[in-house]
Amino acid sequence: MDDLDDWPGSELSDEELDVAYNVRRKAGPELFDRYMARYRAMSEAAVDGLPGHPGIVYDEASGERLDVWGTGEELRPVFVFLHGGYWMALSRDVSSFMAEMLHEQGVATVVPDYTLAPKATLEEIVRQARASVAWVYRHGREHGLDPERIVVGGSSAGGHLTGMTMVGGWQEPLGLPADVVKAAMPFSGLFDIRPITRVYVNEAVRLDLARAAALSPALLPAPYRCPAVLVAGEDDGDGFLAQSRMFHPRWDAGDLMIVPGRDHFDVVLDLADPDSAVGRALVDLVRAV
Repeated sequence: MDDLDDWPGSELSDEELDVAYNVRRKAGPELFDRYMARYRAMSEAAVDGLPGHPGIVYDEASGERLDVWGTGEELRPVFVFLHGGYWMALSRDVSSFMAEMLHEQGVATVVPDYTLAPKATLEEIVRQARASVAWVYRHGREHGLDPERIVVGGSSAGGHLTGMTMVGGWQEPLGLPADVVKAAMPFSGLFDIRPITRVYVNEAVRLDLARAAALSPALLPAPYRCPAVLVAGEDDGDGFLAQSRMFHPRWDAGDLMIVPGRDHFDVVLDLADPDSAVGRALVDLVRAV
């Protein structure tokens, strides 16, 4: 493992780190509120009338639930989307905007909730994200999902959680195959989260450097490397762009997509558009597994 004190951006001041990782500050309150309204409106429209199974408890320990959308008459490959919000905001209710597009392409969507910080530790949030994948593998067939064709994606903090399902070491204790996640698409992911120890988010997640390193996908072993597309917007926060560019060469089964004209919040909304580069990349990724 890298020296705990030698991490991307460790030489920056606290103000410079905040500029790099505080994308809400970069967007400004008015634009941020508009984005959140778009997330909700697009998600509600996407699942209106869509076949599915909402509100299923996937983790008995926490009682957290997930929604299944876009099922068909036969088992469908499934995209598990882990929402962002810096582990302390948002929910599955505003995170299903891709469900209609994927349904039309023959793909189901699963969107889990997880307990938010500071109520839950980041270790517990990671456990829940992995538990949602385990639920799909064990119970997916009962709900029209193909357990052998699971693709995981997520935005921002959800990109970090996606990374934590891509690495090794957690599957066997849950009775899962090492390749349970067949492919992945993290958006604006956080792959080395040690910078978080010095930005405002740490007031909620309360990490020290040792715990942050232990929860960083870039620092964890990955004996099986699934195909992946790492996505970020050209106008994303500098810290998030640096994270994807850093992780890309370390994940030798991955492609890097920097999307022109998109920022931290709208790049993931392209998942709702089958004609966008992002939408096409996801459909191609799912069809290849």
